[in-house]
Amino acid sequence: MSAVSRTDKPAGRFRRMLDRLSSSQEDLHSAELQQDAEAAGCTKIGECGDRQIVTVTGTLRTVTLRPRAGVPALEAELFDGTAALDVVWLGRRSIIGVEPGRKLIASGRISMSHGRRVLFNPKYELRPLGQE
Repeated sequence: MSAVSRTDKPAGRFRRMLDRLSSSQEDLHSAELQQDAEAAGCTKIGECGDRQIVTVTGTLRTVTLRPRAGVPALEAELFDGTAALDVVWLGRRSIIGVEPGRKLIASGRISMSHGRRVLFNPKYELRPLGQE
């Protein structure tokens, strides 16, 4: 006899309400970010592979200035609810509007560095503040 998992059951209005009430704030935020990625037609970061050209979207968690090989580099962590991605702009000390909490769409080629996904010098679009 096999047990039916909770995700396999049809989700009624009452079940969805109970799930929302019993979920943590972080889980709700992750689900919202995943829905935004799907609505924008972007690839989920968790599904991105090495050397793949992608368009991803999410929220910037951190933004830091971290020199690489003596060259200034602005580094930000982008999170879409499935995984995190490091976005690095080489030769930049700051970019107006790139700050923690801001939503961003970025396009480019993914590379793997020390087991983390990295996107160097991407094309990017800042999402309007009113839509956050």
